[in-house]
Amino acid sequence: MLRTLFLSLATLIMLLSSIWAVLALWYQAPGGVPGRMLCWALWLLGLAGCMYWLWAGQGGWQATLGYLMMFALLMLWWSGIRPSHERNWADDLAYISTGELEGNRVRLHHVRNFDWRTPEDYDIRWESREYDLRRLRSVDMITSYWGLENIAHVLVSFGFDGGEYLAFSVEIRREQDESFSEIGGFFKQFELAIIASDERDVVRVRSNVRNEDLWLYRINLSPADARELFRSFVVQANRLAEHPRFYHTITGNCTTIVYSMMKKIVAGLPLDYRLLLTGRLPAYVHEVGGMMPGMELEELQRRGRITDRARAAGDDPRFSALIREGVPGWE
Repeated sequence: MLRTLFLSLATLIMLLSSIWAVLALWYQAPGGVPGRMLCWALWLLGLAGCMYWLWAGQGGWQATLGYLMMFALLMLWWSGIRPSHERNWADDLAYISTGELEGNRVRLHHVRNFDWRTPEDYDIRWESREYDLRRLRSVDMITSYWGLENIAHVLVSFGFDGGEYLAFSVEIRREQDESFSEIGGFFKQFELAIIASDERDVVRVRSNVRNEDLWLYRINLSPADARELFRSFVVQANRLAEHPRFYHTITGNCTTIVYSMMKKIVAGLPLDYRLLLTGRLPAYVHEVGGMMPGMELEELQRRGRITDRARAAGDDPRFSALIREGVPGWE
C-alpha cells in the first residue's frame, strides 16, 4: 500500500510539473516551431522513461531522482532567460516613458502621441512634456474590454487645468509581429512597459481602431494623493527603464502594478480576486470608496461607457472633453 501511494504521488507530481515544463518549452525554446517540437519530444521521452522505470520495476526512488535531475536542468535553463530592452519592439512600444521630478515640476520623456488610422497605418510621435502637479485636478480610471467579460486593460488618466489629459498605461512590451497571449504571460514571453500617452492616442486607438469597449470612471482621490500617484508612475517607469522586467499575467500586469502604488498611498486597501479578474475591477474600486460617492455602480457604468462618444469624437481636438460628457463627476 505504501509503495502504491508513493508511486501514485510521484506520478502526479511528474505529470503536473511536466504540464508546466512543456508550456515553458513551447514559449521559450529556441529554434522556432522545429526547435520547440524537438524539445517537447525529448522532454516527453524522458518523462516516459522515468514513468516506466517508476512502475515497471523496483526503481521508484531512482526514477524519481532521475526526473528531479531532469527538472533541475530545465529550471537552470529557465533561470537564465533574462528580460531585455534590446529587442525589435513594435513601433508603439519602442520606448518606455521616463521623467524627471523636481518638487511639483515634472518633465516627461517619450510621451506617446500617435495619430492612428488603422492598426498598421499611423503617424509616429514621441514627445517631451512638462507638467506642474499643482495644476492637477482629476484622476480617472478607464477600462477597455475586447471580448472577455472578466478581462480588461486598465488605464489611469490625469487631468490638468486647461483641459489637458495624460494617461499612463502598464502594458506588455510587444515585439514586431507579436500578439498578446494570457498563457504566454506566465512564461516570460513579454517584457513590461509603462507608457505615458495623450488620450487621443491611447484611448482612441482602443475605441476607434481596435474596436474595444471602454468605460471611464472619475476616481475619488485627494489632490495630495493624486499628485503622489502621478509621481509613483514616473518613479516606477524610471525604474523599469533602468531594470527590465518580465510581464506576468498575475503578479506583474496593468492592475497589480497600479495596486502596488496605491496601497502605499491609501492605507488599508485589501487584496481581492478582482485585482486579477481585471474586468471586475470597477466593482472593487467602488466597494473601497474609490468612485464618486452616493452613486450605485450600475449607474456609474451606464453613464461611464464612452465607446460611442469616442468613436463620434474621432480626431477632434476636444476628444477628452467630448468623451466625458455625461460621466458622473464630469457633468
